[in-house]
Amino acid sequence: MELNSYQQQAFNHQRAEIEKFGKKNWFFVIFFLCWIAAGAYALYLQISKGHGVTGMRDNVVWGLFIVNFIFFIGLSYAGAIIAGVLHLLKVPWGRPIVRLAQMMTVISVVVGPVFILLCVGRFDRLHHLFFYPRIQSPMTWDVMAVITFFAGSVLFLYLALVKDLAVYRDAKLNIPKWKQRLYKFLAIGYRGAASQKRHLIISQNLLAIIMIPLSIIVASILSWIFGMTLRPGWHSTIFGPYFVLGALYSGCGVLIVAMWVYRKMYNLDAYITKKHFVNLGYIMMMLAAGYGYFTFSEYFTNWFGSAKWESEVIDKLFNPKEYGWWTLFANAAGILLPILIVAIPATRKISLITIAAFIMVMALWVKRYLIIVPTLETPALPMQDTRMEYVKYTATWPEWTLTIAGVATFLLFFTLMAKFVTVVPVSGLEDPHLQHNHQHEPEPAANQTVQPA
Repeated sequence: MELNSYQQQAFNHQRAEIEKFGKKNWFFVIFFLCWIAAGAYALYLQISKGHGVTGMRDNVVWGLFIVNFIFFIGLSYAGAIIAGVLHLLKVPWGRPIVRLAQMMTVISVVVGPVFILLCVGRFDRLHHLFFYPRIQSPMTWDVMAVITFFAGSVLFLYLALVKDLAVYRDAKLNIPKWKQRLYKFLAIGYRGAASQKRHLIISQNLLAIIMIPLSIIVASILSWIFGMTLRPGWHSTIFGPYFVLGALYSGCGVLIVAMWVYRKMYNLDAYITKKHFVNLGYIMMMLAAGYGYFTFSEYFTNWFGSAKWESEVIDKLFNPKEYGWWTLFANAAGILLPILIVAIPATRKISLITIAAFIMVMALWVKRYLIIVPTLETPALPMQDTRMEYVKYTATWPEWTLTIAGVATFLLFFTLMAKFVTVVPVSGLEDPHLQHNHQHEPEPAANQTVQPA
């Protein structure tokens, strides 16, 4: 594979990260593995002693595990949509960050469904989902949708990596033989021939066209699990677009944070620039406005409708003694803060945009908690002579440990993938200075004769 001078410079800047596994990387890997081991012990307790070690009871049957599932699976849908749109529109500034979005897609769709398994009490019956599915159940739709989406996201990432894998294969890197053979196998004989380029481009375009609507469809199916349930705060036609927009919004925030982390860790300032943060900040601001509108519509229609069951949930959400402060944080930090940070030119800086994105991601996790738990704590029938721990949900330490273990797994995959592929794609990367000059190059007038050089 031949590279131009700018692409070769980008590759040389990042090749050391593929060739060696430094002390810093070992520290993070061991740190993440310790949390994963702690999560494994918590899972052992949950399996051996039952769900009694969690805060989930007959009334509140869902808790942190479903919150985490919705959060991570939403990130995967967002990554696929962002990567697909940037690829199809051939956005020049988006090329250095497309791989991050694709990595986020694959890793999230691996980590997210694990939390569904943690919520299942009988692991010995998991195969029933495939052998005895009920097509009437939205859970069956979700299983089929997630499996299909996983296959598509892996293929989408792989096709985007083929050119770079050929670069690694031919670069004579100082790496173990097994790693060199892996690059050779995965590069599938790609040499940059015209026919190979054409087939690869067509395949990537078709898959991007498939992944964008597929992401919207599977996110909608997830929302229907709630929307088709006759419970207050869930039974709403707005949940489909609300979940899609919420997934896009949180995914945009995670992508900004990932950009900042990799930019600092691998000194990628020349490739992930302020322009990337500002442009994604604009996208985040627009998504925040749309998400804020849906949130207001959800609250206002439930409050104005005055249905007794709906009113009980709304009262819990806005009561400071229950979830009022959580609701304030979810809306102020999750909606207003990103809009203000990006809208004001003085605060439109890399560090502030990243901080706003990080806080927004935390706020949207809280929002997903508020969608699930207050509703389940509001039964249709009055509950009498029942212990409060059966009425109110409080997450236990095994749940929090497994949650942190899931986040550690997410970060571990990001760390390991960066040791096998360059974070910034090498092939197809264009010099922004040459591109800028080309875009602003004056065109000859219609009646002007262009003299040959």
